[in-house]
Amino acid sequence: MSLPLKMDKIEYRAIIKFFVKEGLTPNETHSKFIKVYGDSSPSFSTINKWAAKFKRGCTSLENDPREGRPKSATTPEIIEQMHDMVLDDRRMKVREIAETIGISKERVGYILHEELDMKKLCARWVSRLLTADQKRPRMKISEEYLERFNDNKTDFMRQFSTMDETWIHHYTPESKQQSKQWTEAGCSAPKKTRSVPSAGKFMASVFWDAEGILFIDYLETGKTITGEYYSNLLTRLDEKN
Repeated sequence: MSLPLKMDKIEYRAIIKFFVKEGLTPNETHSKFIKVYGDSSPSFSTINKWAAKFKRGCTSLENDPREGRPKSATTPEIIEQMHDMVLDDRRMKVREIAETIGISKERVGYILHEELDMKKLCARWVSRLLTADQKRPRMKISEEYLERFNDNKTDFMRQFSTMDETWIHHYTPESKQQSKQWTEAGCSAPKKTRSVPSAGKFMASVFWDAEGILFIDYLETGKTITGEYYSNLLTRLDEKN
């Protein structure tokens, strides 16, 4: 009694392809395999799958490339490429990265979170981003006021108040989802200002002291700030306090 013949996957796929060309059905093909190869034959479902592929015009005997290529996708080159991409555009979506590199979204997520130790955070809104030159005089003035406060806390709190003017803008706000950015682990949420065009604005004059807001005045549309305007503001401030 002879031992059953064995063959690799490429060989039996070639035989299936030949039988499809001959016009045999998957059942007939399976019967011929059983007759010759016995228990070493491919299963009926395997024969049926490859017969259908060859009927659709497929000519290759190799498996289709698997999406994501999980073992080969996590290479130093791909990790470096992905890192450069998210540093160039921190709002890039996982789907866009996957389509650009040609790997699965699951593998992109794994590399971002496990290999690069990154996560996506919503930007934290601030009214204005100051430059180093803008921060320096503000810091010095604040230090001077703090020194005066420490010298005589009671009189300072009772007598000192200040004011400033600011434009208040109307914006179409950006959603939290739109503001998400890729950040390294341990980093705080990025900051953002209202970068969308303003729908309108008006001037506000704000007075405050150590205990909080004292008085706010909103400049009427079409009016300008003059000496008389300031004089009236001080009079109204005095009346309220």
